[in-house]
Amino acid sequence: MLVAVVITVLAVVSCKVDTGTGTVQKTDITEFLGQWTMDIQGGSVGWLEVRQEEGFLDADLLWIDGSVVPVSNVFLANDQVLYVTRNEEGAMKKDADDKILRSHLVTKWLEVRRQGDKIAGYLLTPRDNGMGVDSVSFTGTKLPPVPPAPDLSKVKFGEPVKLFNGKDLTGWKLINDSQKSGFSVIDAVIDNNPVQQEGQPHVSYGNLRTEQEFEDFNLKLEVNVPAQSNSGVYLRGMYEIQVMDSYGQELDFLNMGAVYSRITPTASAEKPPGTWQSMDITLCDRHITVILNGIKIIDNQPVYGPTGGAIISDVFAPGPIYLQGDHGKVQYRNMVLTPIVK
Repeated sequence: MLVAVVITVLAVVSCKVDTGTGTVQKTDITEFLGQWTMDIQGGSVGWLEVRQEEGFLDADLLWIDGSVVPVSNVFLANDQVLYVTRNEEGAMKKDADDKILRSHLVTKWLEVRRQGDKIAGYLLTPRDNGMGVDSVSFTGTKLPPVPPAPDLSKVKFGEPVKLFNGKDLTGWKLINDSQKSGFSVIDAVIDNNPVQQEGQPHVSYGNLRTEQEFEDFNLKLEVNVPAQSNSGVYLRGMYEIQVMDSYGQELDFLNMGAVYSRITPTASAEKPPGTWQSMDITLCDRHITVILNGIKIIDNQPVYGPTGGAIISDVFAPGPIYLQGDHGKVQYRNMVLTPIVK
């Protein structure tokens, strides 16, 4: 199968596609333009935006984890297949003293085809030994434009839901049962402590989600993050509000209260590490507002797609609140969600 995929990549620019009628199926570049949310083989989520600006194609890509990043190149081959390439650091060759002798960039590429009103294809990754490629399949659905910002003064709210009872983790569960939980309840606080023992095999810790799922809402909580630690609060299992020690740092889309890699706070409102901080978060009509420690740092801004680590690709589907548990120590308390009534 992998050999066939490679042959397709090498030959697609010169071969015609037989649709069964003897004709060549043409696909205009405009059919690929826009934003696409993707379901990736294995249950992960991605996002792709393809733009045509001043006669040039450009694109941004989110693939499973990490940030939304610009691609290295994007082009349409023979009006049939869109290729999107990205360069990443490959395997490093080291000597006995762990000194790097050689490193190289690896070019991965997406092969994207239209399937009706959707896209489908593969991510192809050359193997470190240079012998063949590995492939991961995906399908994608085109996203409609984000609607205008809602007037939050006119939004109606339902009855508040207390997400944490202060006693135990009733109403919560691990996203992946095969992973270990670092979460427990200590003194009316949800405590996550993903300890790794020196000299022992790495332990894979899981993320904690609500059993209940929600549509749009306001979420209030308090969080305590130690120095240099890192976590996150996911809205509807899709949008990560960053939780980390960024006290005293320059504004960045990876800082405390940011929509991870998508929306940068407009002000620094962090408190020193190891202190309790308040978050007041509203998700409404694909727009997010974040008030950190009483200061509005994101004001009703559009969010165009999922962030790294999302477990749901459909931006209109209800989803859980989930707490990132695989990064560092963190504590949560006083978590109350108030649904928006439409």
